[in-house]
Amino acid sequence: MTTVAFHTLGCKVNQYETEAMTELFLSRGYTVVEYHHFADIYVINTCTVTNLGDKKSRQMIRRAKKQNPASIVIVVGCYAQIAPDEVMAIEGVNMVIGTNERHRIVELIEEYSDSTTPINTVTNIMDVKEFEELSIQHLKGHTRAYLKIQEGCNQFCSYCIIPYARGPIRSRKPEDVLNEVKKLVANGFKEIVLTGIHVASYGKDLENMNLLKILEMVHTISELERIRIGSIEPTVLTEDFLDGLSRLPKVCDHFHLSLQSGCDTVLKRMNRKYTTDLYAQSVQKLRQILPNVALTTDIIVGFPGETTEEFNMTYDFVRKIGFSQIHVFKYSPRDGTPAAKMIDQIAPTIKEERSRKMILLGKEMQHDFLNQHKGKVSRVLFEQRVPSKKPSSETYYEGYTSNYIRVLAPSDQDTHNMLLPVRMVEVEQDFITGQIIIA
Repeated sequence: MTTVAFHTLGCKVNQYETEAMTELFLSRGYTVVEYHHFADIYVINTCTVTNLGDKKSRQMIRRAKKQNPASIVIVVGCYAQIAPDEVMAIEGVNMVIGTNERHRIVELIEEYSDSTTPINTVTNIMDVKEFEELSIQHLKGHTRAYLKIQEGCNQFCSYCIIPYARGPIRSRKPEDVLNEVKKLVANGFKEIVLTGIHVASYGKDLENMNLLKILEMVHTISELERIRIGSIEPTVLTEDFLDGLSRLPKVCDHFHLSLQSGCDTVLKRMNRKYTTDLYAQSVQKLRQILPNVALTTDIIVGFPGETTEEFNMTYDFVRKIGFSQIHVFKYSPRDGTPAAKMIDQIAPTIKEERSRKMILLGKEMQHDFLNQHKGKVSRVLFEQRVPSKKPSSETYYEGYTSNYIRVLAPSDQDTHNMLLPVRMVEVEQDFITGQIIIA
């Protein structure tokens, strides 16, 4: 066996873990090929956030065996953890690993090569107390590196299966976080995104450690230009956190601040741990120290029992906050969660209409946010060359500002992985065209 192919479903954490497993195979001499190619080994990193995620995972598992009937098919990730017996029953599956023991994947496969009996390595994730060390040192072609610093979730929101798939919170040791950041920076990365399943919980299982302290430690790495944080909740934005944040200029003024609903009665049914008043106060304080901050969020419409009045409260609250971008999801019952058993499930047609209305509001707010920056100068970290958006022969490069505005600017030189000042010139649908300022 010499070739391996990966397919990843779901979140950025899954993508990080796939990259880490890829490096494990490369370090042992394997060749990594595209998933649609013939391979000796197929690894499917699954998602189980929705029932649809399970279905897509099953489809990709079956596709692997069709491409090479003699291949070894390994299923890892959240769906594998939640339903290992169900996954094992899929024809062609050779091994199920789940959300732990992935650092041993190459070893397990090489042990398996002499066997024909499917292996299930999944154990009770609720018993796992240590962070599984998976690291990335080489990310070819990227300018922004995701770095997983936290695993698990203790929140148990009523609609979410993830705590059951990922287990209790576990934090990566600070020294291991810093070592990986240094390696990534040495490989040319200027921006690091600290991520996790519930990154706000970082450090709660460690002595004298929290999210602010790890940010302060990462901030000391001189060659690093930018630090982003994955999704957090308004409860994180305490006076101490915001005071500390004000002294960390490398931390980007862009936060994905989880909301889900702008109605307190819905938030309570969701088992969220904050109110709209707390959320609004947190946003106000954040904008006091970061006037240009971009706030993005997720909204679930059609949660069980959501009345027209409750939806309208959410709509008005979202407009009041003024996000730079929102991600809208129609509530989808997930087997095994309390919300799936709630009465008053909302009709699909109503969900669709509420989703459409919220998406339109999101586009309006995004356009307003972009227009606020027209004419300003911002530093842009350029990521890639893109096809020209104008009827000209100019070469355009795409990048992002600190507050996550997508910018396209013409350039005669290759600006990949360069951090340059750009004047914002013209607002397009979801980006701004700019002009690089030559010193």
